[in-house]
Amino acid sequence: MIRVMYFARLREAVGTGEESLALPAGVRSVAALTTHLRARGPQWGEALGGRRPVLVAVNQTVAGPEAALADGDEVAYFPLVTGG
Repeated sequence: MIRVMYFARLREAVGTGEESLALPAGVRSVAALTTHLRARGPQWGEALGGRRPVLVAVNQTVAGPEAALADGDEVAYFPLVTGG
């Protein structure tokens, strides 16, 4: 099981702030997890792969799409935020 968390507009778009998820067969990277989640439906596809950038952290460290996942990991999706 992994813990997946969604922040800010992503939480609103997908309707939850966090969930526990058994890693499906073949899902062993951030990119594969994101693809799996986007396949849940249009709101997921838009939230996690639309025109607005999304950052991902694995175990509280910003991670790229190639980052490996394992049971017990915490994966957080959050929108890119800029300040000025």
